[in-house]
Amino acid sequence: MDWRQLWEICSAPDNVPIVGLIPMIVTIILMVWSITLSAPLEEPANPNLTMNPAKAPWYFLGLQEMLVYFDPWIAGVVMPTLIIVGLMAIPYIDTNPLGSGYYTWKQRKFSIGSFLFGFIVLWVAMIIIGTFIRGPGWQWFWPGQTWDHNRLIYEVNRDLPDLFGIGSNLGKAILGGIVVVGYYVLGGFIVHALFRRYNPKDYKRMSLLQYSIMQFFLLTMVALPLKMMLRLAWHIKYVWITPWFNV
Repeated sequence: MDWRQLWEICSAPDNVPIVGLIPMIVTIILMVWSITLSAPLEEPANPNLTMNPAKAPWYFLGLQEMLVYFDPWIAGVVMPTLIIVGLMAIPYIDTNPLGSGYYTWKQRKFSIGSFLFGFIVLWVAMIIIGTFIRGPGWQWFWPGQTWDHNRLIYEVNRDLPDLFGIGSNLGKAILGGIVVVGYYVLGGFIVHALFRRYNPKDYKRMSLLQYSIMQFFLLTMVALPLKMMLRLAWHIKYVWITPWFNV
């Protein structure tokens, strides 16, 4: 008997009907549910009466929430582009031969953990914040608080260079560049130490280019919640200020 007959099994008789039946059932449930929901079309838009809060569809609320912390071109163009490019780069930087063709957590802890952090902790969390936490005026309302359209909050947002008394445009650009570059350099050393300790096999298999790309995307993912904390906790709007872009 050929050894391949012992290693390969045909999954079509048992797996394919189940995989095909599940989305059909879910689609039917969603169609019936959507028919029973009361969701009439609203009246034509009135330019003299703006909705408050004016929210994007739920699948774009993550981008709308990012507009609070970044410039529009960064939150609306750069960050989505990095998400797409990062997903495209995964097959080319993944050097782990295990866990291919079957589901496993033990052999894919770093890959699965990184994806769950980016999808659930970042993307889904921001959609939840935009849906349930952001109220009139895009203000922060904790669960249980009444959405008061007349609520006024006095908050002074500052830029990081202002905390150091730097007023010149050149000084702000230099300080912000040092902070951003320092974050990636220091964060790179931390990621390098942790990755070598907990993923030595993957580290040995990766080339310098693959390793650098992985570090860049991982540190960029971590930078998003850090920037959110700076804005929400300490009211720091921008870290790096230049005539062309603000971060």
